[in-house]
Amino acid sequence: MSEYELRAARPGDIDAVLAFWAEAAEGTSISDDRAGVARLLERDGEALLLAEQDGAVLGTVIAGFDGWRCHLYRLAVHPAARRRGIGSALLAAAHARFEALGGRRSDAMVLEHNELGRAAWQAAGYGREDQWRRWTRPLG
Repeated sequence: MSEYELRAARPGDIDAVLAFWAEAAEGTSISDDRAGVARLLERDGEALLLAEQDGAVLGTVIAGFDGWRCHLYRLAVHPAARRRGIGSALLAAAHARFEALGGRRSDAMVLEHNELGRAAWQAAGYGREDQWRRWTRPLG
Protein backbone atom coordinates (compact mmCIF):
# COMPACT_ATOMS: atom_id res chain seq x y z
CA MET A 1 0.00 0.00 0.00
CA SER A 2 1.16 3.49 -0.80
CA GLU A 3 1.28 6.28 1.74
CA TYR A 4 -1.90 8.33 2.09
CA GLU A 5 -2.51 11.67 0.40
CA LEU A 6 -4.43 14.70 1.65
CA ARG A 7 -6.82 16.43 -0.72
CA ALA A 8 -10.09 18.33 -0.89
CA ALA A 9 -13.16 16.17 -1.40
CA ARG A 10 -14.96 16.22 -4.73
CA PRO A 11 -18.66 15.55 -5.46
CA GLY A 12 -17.78 12.00 -6.54
CA ASP A 13 -16.50 11.30 -3.01
CA ILE A 14 -19.80 11.95 -1.21
CA ASP A 15 -20.99 8.33 -0.93
CA ALA A 16 -17.56 7.14 0.24
CA VAL A 17 -17.41 9.95 2.82
CA LEU A 18 -20.87 9.11 4.17
CA ALA A 19 -19.97 5.40 4.40
CA PHE A 20 -16.71 6.34 6.13
CA TRP A 21 -18.51 8.53 8.69
CA ALA A 22 -20.98 5.72 9.41
CA GLU A 23 -18.04 3.46 10.28
CA ALA A 24 -15.43 5.79 11.79
CA ALA A 25 -17.14 8.93 13.11
CA GLU A 26 -19.01 9.46 16.34
CA GLY A 27 -22.72 9.99 15.75
CA THR A 28 -24.52 11.79 12.95
CA SER A 29 -26.09 15.18 12.47
CA ILE A 30 -29.02 16.64 10.55
CA SER A 31 -26.80 17.54 7.57
CA ASP A 32 -24.85 14.27 7.39
CA ASP A 33 -26.52 13.13 4.21
CA ARG A 34 -25.89 13.31 0.48
CA ALA A 35 -27.68 16.67 0.06
CA GLY A 36 -25.89 18.23 3.04
CA VAL A 37 -22.42 17.22 1.91
CA ALA A 38 -23.20 18.28 -1.67
CA ARG A 39 -24.22 21.75 -0.41
CA LEU A 40 -21.00 22.01 1.57
CA LEU A 41 -18.88 21.14 -1.47
CA GLU A 42 -20.85 23.49 -3.71
CA ARG A 43 -20.48 26.39 -1.27
CA ASP A 44 -16.84 25.76 -0.36
CA GLY A 45 -15.09 23.12 -2.42
CA GLU A 46 -11.98 23.24 -0.21
CA ALA A 47 -13.67 22.78 3.19
CA LEU A 48 -13.90 18.97 3.36
CA LEU A 49 -10.40 17.52 3.55
CA LEU A 50 -9.73 13.82 3.03
CA ALA A 51 -6.86 11.52 3.83
CA GLU A 52 -6.98 8.84 1.17
CA GLN A 53 -4.97 5.72 0.42
CA ASP A 54 -5.44 3.60 -2.68
CA GLY A 55 -8.93 5.06 -3.20
CA ALA A 56 -10.10 4.44 0.37
CA VAL A 57 -10.96 7.24 2.78
CA LEU A 58 -8.78 6.99 5.89
CA GLY A 59 -9.70 10.29 7.50
CA THR A 60 -11.71 13.48 7.19
CA VAL A 61 -12.05 16.94 8.64
CA ILE A 62 -14.35 19.77 7.67
CA ALA A 63 -12.48 23.08 7.93
CA GLY A 64 -15.27 25.61 7.55
CA PHE A 65 -14.54 29.33 7.42
CA ASP A 66 -17.40 31.80 7.25
CA GLY A 67 -15.19 34.86 6.83
CA TRP A 68 -15.14 35.49 10.55
CA ARG A 69 -14.68 32.23 12.45
CA CYS A 70 -12.88 28.96 11.76
CA HIS A 71 -14.89 25.86 12.63
CA LEU A 72 -13.75 22.23 12.59
CA TYR A 73 -16.15 19.34 12.24
CA ARG A 74 -16.01 15.65 11.44
CA LEU A 75 -12.39 14.98 12.34
CA ALA A 76 -12.32 11.21 12.06
CA VAL A 77 -9.72 8.57 11.28
CA HIS A 78 -10.57 4.99 10.39
CA PRO A 79 -9.98 2.76 13.44
CA ALA A 80 -7.49 0.57 11.51
CA ALA A 81 -5.47 3.65 10.47
CA ARG A 82 -5.20 5.43 13.80
CA ARG A 83 -1.88 6.28 15.47
CA ARG A 84 -0.23 6.99 12.08
CA GLY A 85 -0.40 10.80 12.25
CA ILE A 86 -3.37 11.08 9.90
CA GLY A 87 -5.47 13.15 12.28
CA SER A 88 -2.54 15.47 12.96
CA ALA A 89 -1.90 15.87 9.23
CA LEU A 90 -5.57 16.67 8.59
CA LEU A 91 -5.53 19.27 11.37
CA ALA A 92 -2.29 20.81 10.06
CA ALA A 93 -3.91 21.14 6.62
CA ALA A 94 -7.03 22.68 8.17
CA HIS A 95 -4.95 25.13 10.20
CA ALA A 96 -2.95 26.10 7.09
CA ARG A 97 -6.21 26.68 5.21
CA PHE A 98 -7.53 28.90 7.99
CA GLU A 99 -4.32 30.91 8.20
CA ALA A 100 -4.28 31.44 4.43
CA LEU A 101 -7.87 32.73 4.66
CA GLY A 102 -7.00 35.13 7.50
CA GLY A 103 -8.49 33.10 10.33
CA ARG A 104 -7.35 33.86 13.86
CA ARG A 105 -8.67 30.99 15.99
CA SER A 106 -10.30 27.67 15.30
CA ASP A 107 -12.87 25.81 17.32
CA ALA A 108 -14.06 22.23 17.25
CA MET A 109 -17.37 20.56 18.00
CA VAL A 110 -16.83 17.51 20.23
CA LEU A 111 -19.56 15.31 21.66
CA GLU A 112 -19.46 15.39 25.44
CA HIS A 113 -19.33 11.59 25.78
CA ASN A 114 -16.63 11.14 23.11
CA GLU A 115 -13.61 10.56 25.35
CA LEU A 116 -11.34 9.52 22.46
CA GLY A 117 -12.25 12.67 20.57
CA ARG A 118 -11.75 14.91 23.59
CA ALA A 119 -8.31 13.40 24.17
CA ALA A 120 -7.36 13.91 20.51
CA TRP A 121 -8.40 17.56 20.54
CA GLN A 122 -6.56 18.19 23.79
CA ALA A 123 -3.42 16.56 22.36
CA ALA A 124 -3.74 18.91 19.36
CA GLY A 125 -3.63 21.94 21.67
CA TYR A 126 -7.35 22.64 21.93
CA GLY A 127 -8.93 23.48 25.26
CA ARG A 128 -12.50 23.22 26.43
CA GLU A 129 -14.36 26.46 27.11
CA ASP A 130 -16.89 25.64 29.81
CA GLN A 131 -18.54 29.06 29.71
CA TRP A 132 -20.06 28.30 26.27
CA ARG A 133 -22.95 26.05 25.33
CA ARG A 134 -24.17 25.36 21.83
CA TRP A 135 -27.76 26.34 21.14
CA THR A 136 -29.44 24.88 18.07
CA ARG A 137 -32.73 25.05 16.22
CA PRO A 138 -33.72 22.97 13.21
CA LEU A 139 -34.75 25.05 10.19
CA GLY A 140 -37.62 24.48 7.81
